[in-house]
Amino acid sequence: MQRRHILALLATTAALWTGGALAQVREVNFGIISTESSANLKSAWQPLLDDMQKATGLTVKAFFAPDYAGVIEGMRFNKVHVAWMGNKSGMEAVDRAQGEIFAKVTQADGALGYWGVMIVHRDSPLRTLQDVLKARSTLTLGFGDPNSTSGTLVPGYYAFAQNRVDAVKDFKRVVRANHETNILAVVNRQVDVATVASDGIERMKLKQPERAAELREVWRSPLIPSDPILWRKDLDADAKKKLRDFFLTYGRDSREKDILKALTFAGFVASDNTQLVPIRQLELARERSKVEADANLSTDEKQKKLHDIDGRLAELGRQVASAQ
Repeated sequence: MQRRHILALLATTAALWTGGALAQVREVNFGIISTESSANLKSAWQPLLDDMQKATGLTVKAFFAPDYAGVIEGMRFNKVHVAWMGNKSGMEAVDRAQGEIFAKVTQADGALGYWGVMIVHRDSPLRTLQDVLKARSTLTLGFGDPNSTSGTLVPGYYAFAQNRVDAVKDFKRVVRANHETNILAVVNRQVDVATVASDGIERMKLKQPERAAELREVWRSPLIPSDPILWRKDLDADAKKKLRDFFLTYGRDSREKDILKALTFAGFVASDNTQLVPIRQLELARERSKVEADANLSTDEKQKKLHDIDGRLAELGRQVASAQ
């Protein structure tokens, strides 16, 4: 009997050590959001992932999905351990997928972030945001992934909601796609206008400058904080230290700088979940605009919802103030 108890205890301990909270990770899946085709992303990211594997001693495998939600869900179900995401998708990962920000990208041009931009073909008669909004009922819009910061959230609020426009309902047609696909759709005149990330255009200038020359910008958003790098909170401490050390020291020699240049990055700096506060404020502001415009809500229902949103906005404001 005693021998059976000892064997059972050893089996339980082994199970924890190899598959549970005590496990020391030897292999990590690195999630990469689908800003463009998996083939292009793999080509750009693989040299960095190879360096990560060599520096950390961990086996590092790229994880791709057809949309942003696939990477978020991969992290939720522990199929993705570390990931590069945008701020909106990063927020979703933090809120429901055990994600935690530990670093963020620094931009190749020295900027503290990047922009959401609205583009048209260079021969288009559309010159400004107001031109786009006036003609929207006749236009096809290339809109971003629902979890894209620069392709959906930011233009959805600053370009559309603030002008009382519902992007999904008010355009003649809306096509959702990643940044690369939307850029090429504008180049090939398959859509009239598209919302994309400024660094997506910079990547296009590197890869296909002749196509990038076919674009014209008609609107640019306020600055968006640089993309976060996240890991699952329950990743073991040894793996976290190796990964943090790798990212915060990467990009110091010319070879590494060239690898980062292909990603339009300059390097990485430390960060945490507080970088999401402006994105949370933006999401709540957009939600507030929708509630205010909802004619189906009673006065009491509307006031209750607005009171709740204002309370959450006030709390975020206090977080910003306390961090300064």
